[in-house]
Amino acid sequence: MMDLAIAFVIGVAFGAALERAGLGSARKLVGQFYLTDLTVFKVMFTAIVTAMLGTFWLARLGVIDLSQVYVPETFLAPQIAGGLVFGAGFALAGLCPGTSCVASASGRGDGLAVVGGMFTGVLITGLAFPLVRQFYDADGGRVWTLPQLLHLPYGVVVGLVVLVALAGFVLAGKIERRAPSTF
Repeated sequence: MMDLAIAFVIGVAFGAALERAGLGSARKLVGQFYLTDLTVFKVMFTAIVTAMLGTFWLARLGVIDLSQVYVPETFLAPQIAGGLVFGAGFALAGLCPGTSCVASASGRGDGLAVVGGMFTGVLITGLAFPLVRQFYDADGGRVWTLPQLLHLPYGVVVGLVVLVALAGFVLAGKIERRAPSTF
């Protein structure tokens, strides 16, 4: 029960941070696609790098054991298909699952509509799952991590991702300064 309480508190804090950053607004998120406002990229990449650095250093200090951390299996073909559906929905709605929940909790009708559509899609997928099961299981479900794929030590990959993030932040700033504001 304590795990659920902690997860709930973290979820509320993350939602509050998204709302504070303006990511409950479809206009803000659509700026991503027009390359006029890359806040989503910067916030999400910051969250990823922070979690990665925290995990790396907590493991190095012996606070956590990385061998006990669950890494979900990779089902490449269905995950690519899901990513395409996700991306199309994001582009059409202007909101992703997390930001649609934030928008909905903020009282925005578009967020509520996206949440409703999301639940409908999950229900339809669940009902149709026997029909797509073979596709879902097609590529074996191996666990892939960047250190394994790149054949590099974990610490080197962490350093490379931090460098890519820093370069991405610099590039995002240049793109935003160059782009005219459309909203």
